[in-house]
Order: sequence, then structure tokens, then C-alpha cells
Amino acid sequence: MSEPKPPTPTPGDTYKGWLFKWTNYIKGYQRRWFVLSNGLLSYYRTQAEMGHTCRGTINLATANITVEDSCNFVISNGGAQTYHLKASSEVERQRWITALELAKAKAVRMQAESDDSGDDCPSAPPSSGQGGGARNSEIQSTLRTMGSKVEDLTTCNDLIVKHGSALQRSLSELEGIRVGGDMGEKIRQVTERATLFRITSNAMINACRDFLSLAQTHSKRWQKSLTTERDQRIRLEETLEQLAKQHNHLERAFRGATVLPSSFSNPALGNKGGGSGKGDASDEDDDNEFFDAMEDPAEFITVPADPKYHRRSNSNLSGFSSETGIDDQSVNFDDLSMASNPESPQTLELEPVRQRRTHIPDKPNYYLNLWSIMKNCIGKELSKIPMPVNFNEPLSMLQRLSEDLEYYDLLDKGAKCQSSLEQMCYVAAFTVSSYSTTVHRTGKPFNPLLGETFELDRLRECGYRSLCEQVSHHPPAAAHHALSEKGWTLRQEISLASKFRGKYLSIMPLGSIQCLFDKSNNHYSWKKVTTTVHNIIVGKLWIDQSGEIDVVNHKTGDRCHLKFAPYSYFSRDVPRKVTGVVTDKDGKAHYVLSGTWDEKMEFSRVMQSSKGENGTEGKQRTVYQTLKAKEIWKKNPLPEGAETRYFFSTLALTLNEFEEGVAPTDSRRRPDQRLMEDGRWDEANAEKQRLEEKQRTVRREREREAVKAVCSPEEADAQETGTEASEVSDESAHQDNHQALWFEKIDDPVSGETLHIYKGGYWEAKEQGNWEICPDIF
Repeated sequence: MSEPKPPTPTPGDTYKGWLFKWTNYIKGYQRRWFVLSNGLLSYYRTQAEMGHTCRGTINLATANITVEDSCNFVISNGGAQTYHLKASSEVERQRWITALELAKAKAVRMQAESDDSGDDCPSAPPSSGQGGGARNSEIQSTLRTMGSKVEDLTTCNDLIVKHGSALQRSLSELEGIRVGGDMGEKIRQVTERATLFRITSNAMINACRDFLSLAQTHSKRWQKSLTTERDQRIRLEETLEQLAKQHNHLERAFRGATVLPSSFSNPALGNKGGGSGKGDASDEDDDNEFFDAMEDPAEFITVPADPKYHRRSNSNLSGFSSETGIDDQSVNFDDLSMASNPESPQTLELEPVRQRRTHIPDKPNYYLNLWSIMKNCIGKELSKIPMPVNFNEPLSMLQRLSEDLEYYDLLDKGAKCQSSLEQMCYVAAFTVSSYSTTVHRTGKPFNPLLGETFELDRLRECGYRSLCEQVSHHPPAAAHHALSEKGWTLRQEISLASKFRGKYLSIMPLGSIQCLFDKSNNHYSWKKVTTTVHNIIVGKLWIDQSGEIDVVNHKTGDRCHLKFAPYSYFSRDVPRKVTGVVTDKDGKAHYVLSGTWDEKMEFSRVMQSSKGENGTEGKQRTVYQTLKAKEIWKKNPLPEGAETRYFFSTLALTLNEFEEGVAPTDSRRRPDQRLMEDGRWDEANAEKQRLEEKQRTVRREREREAVKAVCSPEEADAQETGTEASEVSDESAHQDNHQALWFEKIDDPVSGETLHIYKGGYWEAKEQGNWEICPDIF
């Protein structure tokens, strides 16, 4: 059924009609009912929704309207909201463009008039004093004068139009007459009307000059007043925000709740507005669009425990203090094993064998528009986006994976614990600590080449050494194995699933991490949370971690549930907050952890738990009575000048330092990464393209070999001549048949997971200097 033809838009009319609006890459363009009224463009799913549900509104006074092609156009108000729209025809698109431009002009004019009327209002009542009355009188007098000048200009304009028309008529008549007796009369009329036109024009020019002079004289004064008012408003907003925070703290103190210590009340977030505001809250993007997270009520609250628990705490120690060197006479129950032993062998062995470097060349100031590259990659996997080194940091993903060991001492302390619940606290703190290096690291690490490795040998310095290898290319996956002399083993296999959605980039690590302790045979496993990079299009890039982690002890059934709260502008809580509860196999809570993933973590022993008040959604929150919180982990300060060196930590600065004897496949030998670190970015980009093309060539050759291995000679010949291959050959050609050098894929009987486990041989090959099995990947 045909729809009624919409009327031609005129200023002031309400304009309505159907348009197609871009939603997401799954649903594409969807038909929506749009209404343009009073300078606002709103849309609904259907006309029936107009009375109750508006799906989105954009103010045209601050919007930009651009035409893309015959039917498509875009409306944006500077990044916060953008509508990609499509009309059914070019004529329909032009009607909408005309209506939108007229509405925008009217909205801008109304906004200006509103601002002027706001300036007309006296800043104080006349009775407030002589100063306010004098100021009001001066403004009213100036406005009357300017109004009079505007009336003069209007009158002059009317006269110019009138005399100009008369002059035009006289000239037309002059052209049509014949030479004769009335020539002199016509010339006299033309001269008279020309004189009148010149006089009126001069009057118009003088009136314009007076009006301009008056406006310039007073605009500076009004601009100064406006600036003062804005500054006062900003100060009032800041004061209100501080009062709100103080009210929040007082309210919590009154309730007796201690969600986080006061030391976290002012973290170094940078600027709270560093995150982008709310995006276009499209109704179709509920599953795919990122919105600013609302404040999530805490699942539990903690209150100080009864003093009786403190008095009897020392009697509950069970030989653990003698193991870790804690004095029985001065220890509290909440200290337990969380204090390190100053007499431990680790302290005596921390003297470095070699002097590691403490700086790298500063990052060059090369500007490149990220959006010019990323706009064509929306919806793609990050690993498949060709990116220049300008957006990288001079480390590979294998080296970033090795950075998880920066706080290895947490696992050293955990290895000494006799209680699995205490050990769980250390493992949980180690899990959180691995994110502390990411807070300012907005650079993308290099994607490792297939077969690339990285060793981190700190055996004599820190008591551990680790090895990483890129074991798969599609999908990209890296295996990591670290072994410590202090009695623990860390292994993990991580692959990244990432999606670019225009305003933000989500990175979802897949795979698991496992930690094994030799003395207790405790076997822990956990997964990583989602990393989100914000402000991809405009603004300063910033990173957030959000999600939940369950650290599980497969031997005892103990569990630690960690919650990484997403950043929210509206939240009254500390940014980058992490909370956790350590429970045994029966679900009984023993420890509570709290802190932030970029600063520090604290723990406290649970003495008693009970059901408390209901939360905002009717959920009953648990109240834990705890002992005084103690610090279990604190982030190491960044070295001096880190802001010009990619915000590398002390450990990160040493990761790409060249070392003799490493494997030919080691990341330190990667030429494009080395060129980037030296500041030679153009050469690094060229070298990066060469390595990627070489890897593609090797992959094609490997696929051809795989086809030959499973095909008959006739089918193999058919493959080489380009004829159709068998179904088996097609499947084999797309399998990644790469065999890792130092890892093998097995099913872990304890966790039930399939992952690559270190099979040995690397360190022996290094000792012998025998790298014959290593491929030439660089």
C-alpha cells in the first residue's frame, strides 16, 4: 500500500516520515519512524510508539548534517550521537535535508535569542543594592539604544528597496523613449531618484557603522561577564561533587560499612571524564553496543569484627609462623602468612647477576590518525587488521604475556603457605597484579609470528625462568610455561578474540591459566577478564578491565570469586575496583579481598558472616565481620620518564634487551620490533610488511604439503593444475598443521581443559647451543 506523500517542509512545521537507520553489523539498516519538531529529531520503531517510547533524540542546534550519496546522509552532534540514515529515494532525501536545515537554522536562532534573553535578566533583584540596580539600568539602556539602531536599519532597508525599485523603473523607461522633447524630464527624474538612493544608502551605511561600533563596545563587557558566570558555575559543580562524595562517605560511616579503605578514596584516575560519554543509545544495539556502566551494588559489605576475635586470634596459629618466620609473640590472626620473611633465601639471592638496562629510546612524536585506518575495520578481528607500527609498542604479545611474572614474589610467598585458603589469597592477588601494567599501555603489542618464542631467564636473580611460544596462527594462540625454584609452576595458553565496534575495542582473552605448587600439590586455574579500549575515534585512549574471575583449587575445592567493576561515570565507588571472597568447598567465606587492579589489594580475615539488608534489586547482601585489612600487594612505581617510553615498567624495559645465546626465533631478534624501538618507524613498517608476507608464503606452502599428505597422487596433481579437489583435500588445506617446537597439546586430567604444555628440551638446547630444529621465521 502506498504511503501518503509528505508535505514540502516549511519553517516551523513538524516533519514526519519513514527513514532507514543503521543499527549494527548484524541487522544493518532498519526502518524507523522519525519526527522533526522544535529543533529536535526523534525516532521510534513504529508510529504507535510516539505516545510512550522514544528510541533516541538529537538536538539539531549543535548537529552537523552531511550528505553521503543519493540516498544516504549522516547527522552527528560531535561524536556523542551519530545517526546514519537512508531515504527511499533521492527526492525523499532532499525533502529531509531541506527540513533538517530549516529546523537547524531555527533552532540556532532560538538558542541565540534564549541566550540574549538570559543576558537581559538582571543578575540580582533591584532591591539587592545600588550595584545591581545600576547594572540592570545600564543593560536596559544599551538594549534600548541597540533596538533603536536596529529599527533605523530596518527603515533604511525599506527605503533602499523602495528607491532602488523606482530607480530601476526610471532606467527602464529611459531605455525605451525616443530622442525628443521629454528627454530632459526623464533624465531629471533619474538623477533625482539616483540622488535619493545615494542618500538612503549613505544613511544605511552610517547606521550600520553606529550599530557595529555599539555592539563591539559592549560585546567585550558581556563576554567577560559570561566567562565569569561560567567559572562560577564550574566552581559550584565541583563543590557539589565534593559535597556528594563527603555525603556518601558519611553515609557509609554511619552504616558502619567499610567497602574499601579510605586510602582508595582518591585514586589517580587522570580525569574522570576521560571516558567517553554515552553513545547513541540505539534500541537495536542492546547486545552489541557498549554503554557507560551503571553503578552495580556490592554483593556484600564488611564491618569490623567483635574485639573478642582479636583476643583469641593468637591461640589459633598452627605452626605456620615458624614456617614463614613470623614472631609468635607479636603476630595477629589477620597477619597469618601474609607477611614476608626477611630472612628468606630469596632476599639473599636478589643481587642481580648482570646490570639490566633502565631506559630505551624515547617514543618519536609521529602523528597518525587512528580513525583513518580503523573506520574500514569495524566488526573485524583485531589480529586481521593490518596496522602500522605507529600504534604499536616495541614488545611482542609473548613479551607482554611474560610481564605477568612481574609480581612473582606473590607466588613465592604462596608456596610457603600451609593453608590452602591463605595460599588462595596470594594466587588471587597475583591474578589481579597482572593487570596493573595495562592502565596506561594503550599501544598494541606486535602479533607474534608462528613459531616465534621468548625466553625470560631470571633463575639466578629471581629464582624462575619462563618460555613462551606462538603455537597457532589461525586462531592466534600463545603458550607460556614458567618454573620457579621456590616450588611453583605457572602455565597458560591464551588466544585473543577481539572486536572493533567504532567507539571502543573489546579484547576477550580465551584459554586458561594454571598454577601448581609442588609442596601441597594444589592445582589452581582461572581465566582472564575482558579488556576494553575506549575513545578510539576521538579523545584520549583509556583502558578498562571488567568481568568476573573464579580462581579454583581443583584439589581442595576452595574458590575465590573476583569481580572487576566496569568504570561508570555515575558510580560513587572507587574506579577500577576489584572485590573478592575466598570460600572453602562448602561455600563458607574465610577471606575478603578489596582494592583496585592498578594500585593495590588488601585482604581481611572473615570471623563471622550473616545476611544483611536487601540491595537495590531485592537481593539480600551478606555482611562479613572481618579483622583489620592488611595490604597483600602494591604496584611498583613506574620508572622516571615512563610517559615518553610507552609507560613501560622496570621489567618491561628489560624484555627486549638483546641477550646472547637466545633461540633464533626469540622476539628479541625480530627486526621490525627492534627498528621501532630505535625510533626508525618507516623502516620498521617496511620490515613488518616483509615478515607478514613471508609468513603468508610459508602458510600457503604448509597448506599445499598438507593437501599432498592426505590426497592420492591424482588429487594432488589436480590441486597443482588448479582443477577441483576432493572434499577431504579442501578441509585439510584449511587446517593449521603447525607442530609446536617446545610445547605439546594434551588434555589436563585435573582441570579437564585442553592446552599446550611444555614438553622440555629448550633449556638443554640453549646450554648446548644447538638450535637446528628452529625454523627461519625472521
